Amino acid sequence: MYKAAWIVAALSLLVALGMAFTGHLASAGPLFILFFAALALAFRSREALRGFAYTIMIFAAVTTALYYPAYFVAIGGFKFSKLITPLIQLIMFGMGTSMSLADFVGVVKMPRGVVIGVVSHFIIMPLVGFAIASVSGFPPEIAAGIILIGCSPNGMASNVISYLAKANLALSITITAFSTMLAPFVTPMLMKFYAGALVDINVLDMTWDISRMVILPIGAGLLFNRFLSGKAKWLDEAMPYVSMFGIGFIIVIITAAGRDSLLTIGPALIGLVLLHNLSGYFLGYWSGRLFRMSERDCRTIAIEVGMQNGGLASGIAKGMGKIATVGLAPAVFGPLMNVTGSILASWWHRRPTEDEAIHRVEVDNARV
Repeated sequence: MYKAAWIVAALSLLVALGMAFTGHLASAGPLFILFFAALALAFRSREALRGFAYTIMIFAAVTTALYYPAYFVAIGGFKFSKLITPLIQLIMFGMGTSMSLADFVGVVKMPRGVVIGVVSHFIIMPLVGFAIASVSGFPPEIAAGIILIGCSPNGMASNVISYLAKANLALSITITAFSTMLAPFVTPMLMKFYAGALVDINVLDMTWDISRMVILPIGAGLLFNRFLSGKAKWLDEAMPYVSMFGIGFIIVIITAAGRDSLLTIGPALIGLVLLHNLSGYFLGYWSGRLFRMSERDCRTIAIEVGMQNGGLASGIAKGMGKIATVGLAPAVFGPLMNVTGSILASWWHRRPTEDEAIHRVEVDNARV
């Protein structure tokens, strides 16, 4: 089955590219969709590539939305954009069920790392986003979307990437928890400061929107984890898949809504969003180095700064009533950061941290 998937992916891509180069790009949609779907299945056969399968499926879904947007905008008069906020709340509830009060107590054990991580995150990414948006030449609302993704808190994906990169997982989880809980208060103020000249920002309305998308569902998830964890195993097992579906569907909805803008500025937006993401990794890592943190902690800070909660940013854009413009950068950032984060984790995974290197030397000396 996996060999067949590799063959189908290769053939689909070749034919689709052939059609594109001969002026039949509009008819090549089904083949591009088949390519991504088959490639995602093929990736499941290789351990090194398995982590990219979900992201490739997102590409398949996005391609479908670009070619057939009408199916993802509304059906029978019901607009799919109305599902964004409930989906974000469901994802945040799932985040809450995977957390406990110990994640917040972690700040007592490593206050320096948490403070540096959270402060770096909310300084570096908004500032870089503002700089990129200022020189992008994009329409104001689309440029504001770049700033919005920079002002958003960390995403849960950063914890997985930190684990794979042999970073400090406990520190990663604690930074994510604190930045997420601070988002209702910090994100609106940052948006007002950096993006107030581009779009109208109502700080109180945005604070309430983020609170009902973050504080309430995460609180419910924490209570569930405290009193019902393990008693509904089917829910514990289902939540990661529900979250993945929710994030994917949100991206599809935004892609369909902003299709015309994406077709016009898509390549430039992807390039600038990628620059934003990579700048977060680089500056986050060196902010840790600036304060003489360990290699493991520097890796953690880099990942926590560079990876954003694109789903929440999309929900904020929906609350602003600008999902097709402000919501575009968050929709692009999500899949891209999963690709870059996975590559970075794989690269770091093969390189020992200082502690591991010292341990190896001690083991070698003991053998001698």
